[in-house]
Amino acid sequence: MRTWTSQVRAALLACTLSLVGHAAAAQFPSGLVTIVVGFPPGTSTDSVARIIGEKLSAKWKQPVIVENKPGVGGSLAPAQVKRAKPDGHTLVLTATAPMNINPFVYADLNYDPLTDFEYIGQTTWLPYLLVTNKQKGLDSFDKLVSYAKNHPGSLTFASIGLGTTSHLLMEMLMKKTGTSMVHVPYKGSSQAQTDVIGGNVDLTFDTLVSTAPHVKEGRLNAIAVSTDQRAKLAPEIPTIQESGVPDFNAGAWLGFFAPKGTPAAVLDQIHADLNLTLDDPAVRAKLQALGSEVVTSPSRAAFQKMVEDNYQLWGDTAKAVGVAKK
Repeated sequence: MRTWTSQVRAALLACTLSLVGHAAAAQFPSGLVTIVVGFPPGTSTDSVARIIGEKLSAKWKQPVIVENKPGVGGSLAPAQVKRAKPDGHTLVLTATAPMNINPFVYADLNYDPLTDFEYIGQTTWLPYLLVTNKQKGLDSFDKLVSYAKNHPGSLTFASIGLGTTSHLLMEMLMKKTGTSMVHVPYKGSSQAQTDVIGGNVDLTFDTLVSTAPHVKEGRLNAIAVSTDQRAKLAPEIPTIQESGVPDFNAGAWLGFFAPKGTPAAVLDQIHADLNLTLDDPAVRAKLQALGSEVVTSPSRAAFQKMVEDNYQLWGDTAKAVGVAKK
């Protein structure tokens, strides 16, 4: 009798929780929705959040605002959203570095990307482009790798900082090609690319959107893109994989998360509305104009798997390079 009673109670509890969740979804959103972004206004992540937020606001008939919380490589935003009320009204649009790289680089982030959030869906993907200067004639992937192998330690590469995506991509490439180059870290893309153009540094990996103008104006050589598919923004540039390096597919993804404990029904609604927004031709055009490639997650579980796989990839790379926290 006790077992039967316990089973009935468990079933009633599950039913009650389901009804509560559906009720919450039916009432969502009941007011202001805040999208927290860990980067300053005008950055790619901020722009993506504002484009999507504007469309969601019109659909939900509620205000959707973007709150910028820059700092610690984008990690202050998820740390803040972790503590927010889990009702779907506070979300974070974050990226590869805060969720896949920073947890291995910074000693105290005050959040665990794998356990402290509910996964909603991906929005975009930012391919990286490997570029070289014009001084040494290294205008193809084969020439670059051949030179690096014949002159170990003589080539230099710029990044936007120790442990950043641009740094770890190069470390990944060197490991897969058996080459050795000298790392020259900078504080941002602008100075790094300026020094590559000027010949002070030989090459760099940076976002396609930031490097493409220099390529088009003849200041840099476009060598290859970091993703396993050619970039829509520059389909004429081959991929690293096409150039002979297997299993090379990396870049910067952007996606939405909610605080742990947000009702599943609310999360499902946000996921569905997010994908409808991303399928809108006008929204897609605006996002692609930023140099982003629009990517939708078929399910919340699929987005979670993508984030977890990237967490493993970047974590292994950070440890191998020696930039992982002790």
